[in-house]
Amino acid sequence: MPAAIFSRRRRGPSPFGNRLLGPRVQEPHHLRIRVQLLLTAALLGNNMVGAAAVFLINSFVVPTPPPNQATTVALAIGVPTYVVAAAAAGVAWGTSATLQSLRWATVPDSEPDAEDRRHALRVPMRLTVMQLVLWLIGTVLFTILAAVLQPERWVSTLLTVGIGAVMVAGIAYLLTEFALRPIAARALEGTPPPRVRGVGVGQRMVLFWTVGTAMPVIGLAVAALLALTEGETTLRQLAVVTLAVCGVVLVTGLFVTSLNARAVVAPITSVRDAMQAVQAGDLDTDVVVYDGTELGQLQSGFNQMVVGLRERERIRDLFGRHVGHEVAEAAAAVETGEMQLGGEARVVSVLFVDLVGSTAYATEHGPVEVVSVLNRFFGVVVDEVAAHHGLVNKFIGDAVLAVFGAPATDPDHAANALAAARSMAERLEVEVPEIGAGIGVSTGTVVAGNVGHEERYEYTVIGDAVNSASRLTDLAKEVPGRVLAMWHTVEVAAARGADEAAHWEQQGATVLRGRVEETPLAVPSP
Repeated sequence: MPAAIFSRRRRGPSPFGNRLLGPRVQEPHHLRIRVQLLLTAALLGNNMVGAAAVFLINSFVVPTPPPNQATTVALAIGVPTYVVAAAAAGVAWGTSATLQSLRWATVPDSEPDAEDRRHALRVPMRLTVMQLVLWLIGTVLFTILAAVLQPERWVSTLLTVGIGAVMVAGIAYLLTEFALRPIAARALEGTPPPRVRGVGVGQRMVLFWTVGTAMPVIGLAVAALLALTEGETTLRQLAVVTLAVCGVVLVTGLFVTSLNARAVVAPITSVRDAMQAVQAGDLDTDVVVYDGTELGQLQSGFNQMVVGLRERERIRDLFGRHVGHEVAEAAAAVETGEMQLGGEARVVSVLFVDLVGSTAYATEHGPVEVVSVLNRFFGVVVDEVAAHHGLVNKFIGDAVLAVFGAPATDPDHAANALAAARSMAERLEVEVPEIGAGIGVSTGTVVAGNVGHEERYEYTVIGDAVNSASRLTDLAKEVPGRVLAMWHTVEVAAARGADEAAHWEQQGATVLRGRVEETPLAVPSP
């Protein structure tokens, strides 16, 4: 399915900031029903509460003459009629038409184009304008009705209904944006939010202030003006008006502030939680981008950052597979950011392992069998070297050169090399019985470092210990167990107090090619 909102894994129970919006992975049909129910309930509830509040305030709180019989009858008939008609129009015009235009978001195997994305992000503002238009029409109608039936009430009707229109429309924007978060996530999937136009975070703050504070305070000011113009207004009426408006300010302000806080904090919280997951090592995490403002750009920026981290980790892992993770870490630790050519003298232990009769085996068997044997052989060698803190420095045909003690310092390099050789020989006999291998271990001073050119180099070790391990490997192919080590390596391990030295015994001496003196040898104890 091309839309990742339906296919990518779910990070948590509330990817959109609220459980009412459902999980990240939803069936298209269920998503449509959920969004339509939320939109309908939110808009209807908002309008009903707003209409009831305006009616009560205009009828019983504002210091104007009480409605006469004609006004009462007209309001009793007109308010429910208009509210029902406006609600029906709002549902038909708002939720149905909106979801129809956003049909791509609730259809499987659909992918929005640029126009679909822009339209989806503008839906909350369009629905808000729709709410405002319906309320302004009601403001005009009820003001005219008041002017005809009871002229002394038309000013208060105009102001109270008009203020209510702004407040209801502002709250409608908050509720609509909340309900449409899953759709916005579909629209923003795989693409950063466009440059913020219209209602950004700053404009949203001003809108919330207008709805939660400015409009109720304006209402209080209007009530005071009406009281000044009405000579019969009593102190009790002023107190009632003040208390009523203060209650509206407190309730509306708290509600709007809560919605505002959730709208701003939810995207930030999602980024914070994802950052904690990345800090814990989970680079597969991401954030659902559902906000079309600067906050959505923050969410998208985090996702792009994680993609970069994943790519860097992939390259680092690939680099480590080629040169060894120790070498890769050493390269990454260079403070200047540039790898330096050259090396340093170090005492290390070298393990060399080479197959016996590999050429003949390859001649007598098919390519698939040969590759299978080589893979099992290299698998055992790499496992044992890594298990004993060594570095597989290079593959040379069907031979392997491993180093213990470089580039990472290892005081027990001799014991680790000997233990790796013994364990490797035992496993190869069982896991790769088709062909044998000779294993040689030596200890000595080598030059370890980066050799080559600035554009192409490799980490390697050069010295007599490497040559000796190679010579011992050739000799090991002719002895039982096919493992030979320099006795000096066993002595170094014993000097460190390693138990591994007890598993080896001295067995003769020989003059290795390139040397003039005999080299005492050691084999694993039976």
